[in-house]
Amino acid sequence: MNIIDLQFYRLAEEISALSRGALYEKMRTSFDGLSPDIRNRLSVYFGKFGFWGKLDPANGVFEEIELKADELHNHIDDFVWLYGRLSDYRSKKTLYAVLNNWYAYDFKTTTQVKEYAFDEYFDHDIIPDARDEVFVDLGAYFGESTLSFVLNYGKECYRKIYCYEITPSVFAELEKTLSVLPDVDCRMKGVADREGAMKISVCPASISANTLSDQGEIEVTVTSLDADISEPVSIIKADIEGGEQRALTGARNHIVNDHPKLLFSVYHGNEDLWKIARMIDEMSSDYKFYMRLKGSVVYPTEITLFAI
Repeated sequence: MNIIDLQFYRLAEEISALSRGALYEKMRTSFDGLSPDIRNRLSVYFGKFGFWGKLDPANGVFEEIELKADELHNHIDDFVWLYGRLSDYRSKKTLYAVLNNWYAYDFKTTTQVKEYAFDEYFDHDIIPDARDEVFVDLGAYFGESTLSFVLNYGKECYRKIYCYEITPSVFAELEKTLSVLPDVDCRMKGVADREGAMKISVCPASISANTLSDQGEIEVTVTSLDADISEPVSIIKADIEGGEQRALTGARNHIVNDHPKLLFSVYHGNEDLWKIARMIDEMSSDYKFYMRLKGSVVYPTEITLFAI
């Protein structure tokens, strides 16, 4: 057993031995020991986005810490399962770094594992080459991921690209940006586990964080990948602000029949970090899993699960 294994399993054992209340108090103590600047940065960030709960120490609100304590207490066995399924030690250390950041506000290890060598979804150690792919970009935004895909693997990397985006103003720019590429089909639809319509919940902090909701002023068509794409697909990238689980459910037939490479964001909800891997494994147990961190080392974001 190497040092990464020892660190992870010691952390898991320590968390398992604590009651939920004792776990929360330990996490609160770690938070209270941070510098005022870091505590303020965390409060401001979690105040902008509604994915992880509120954090407002000045008013005694620590919902964000409570929710992470719940996740660690209730699902440490799922995190241990995931650790065992990760296929390289960069991935294993990344999972350890994220969990120890939640538990002890460890920024040193997140700094060590943060990815700088490759673009966010196209780690050449995981996907060394691509050719004649049918690439699906969920949450295409302004087309950055699609352009990165072509830049990393060349113009012959695909024969068809499908891009999905829900925000009308963003979609117009997406079409304009990707008009330079052939065989790209941009669709202004939300992707979930059913067909129908939903509303767009606008995020005041950033239009990139707009989400599908039952409430909102803008209605958008919603579909599933199984219903919307009839041909086999070979890569699915998903960064859809908390909608990844529903999109995954709606792509079950493609996953079972086509076995596409899956590049899924797993940081918009605490349970996403383990549950999306569990869902994929239930659909097809022969996937190999990898994990990379591209975002902040203080509040870990831009975490991608690769299922290959």
